[in-house]
Amino acid sequence: MSERDSYYASPLGSVPDFSFNSEVVKVFDDMIERSVPGYATIIALTGQLAGRFTRDGESAYDLGCSTGASLLSMRSQLPPGARLIGIDTSAPMLAQCRANLDKHPAGCDVTLLDADIAATQYETAAFFASNFTLQFIPIEKRQSLIERIAAATRPGGALVLSEKIRFDDPHQQTLHTEMHHEFKRRQGYSELEISQKRSALERIMQPESLDTHRQRLLAAGYTSCEVWFQCFNFMSLVAIR
Repeated sequence: MSERDSYYASPLGSVPDFSFNSEVVKVFDDMIERSVPGYATIIALTGQLAGRFTRDGESAYDLGCSTGASLLSMRSQLPPGARLIGIDTSAPMLAQCRANLDKHPAGCDVTLLDADIAATQYETAAFFASNFTLQFIPIEKRQSLIERIAAATRPGGALVLSEKIRFDDPHQQTLHTEMHHEFKRRQGYSELEISQKRSALERIMQPESLDTHRQRLLAAGYTSCEVWFQCFNFMSLVAIR
């Protein structure tokens, strides 16, 4: 369990870009649970979906594994002979991830890689999870990344892609943004915290529309793609190869 998030509770003046540094790692689990509506449900059911698609002896990936929430959920559902691979570029995140995995050692083998998911060559796998990671990848790299993931997904395998999304309709965009901010207020965040975090993220996180994600997945070679979860401007897709 992480510390309670107060990272943006004090005025910062010029707000720096958000970074997955050691100070963020200390509060990350609390931060994301109180910032993303439906996060706990997405994590729990990512494990269930991984168990549905991954057979004994097969591999599954968590792309942008952070502190290991998705990995732990997936590990609890996979057969003992499966293999899990978690990838992240943040050394502090990976260190905390390993510590969290070590607290719950039962289950299949887990390998952690300090690597850029946009530059990784993937082995054939039954299942990929990307929970709130693609939005931090430069837009111009996203199509080629999804194509490489699709090429590595065995026939009948799947990708779960969870993202914050934007809406083309300005009325819907305003509604869902305001509802998200109200959700955060109800989780105990102040107006200052909401404002400063939004400023920290706006230069490094680029949400896209649901249609853009769906078209990219189908163009990459997935044969079907549907939303299985959505709450306000956060959604999760399952794409089947």
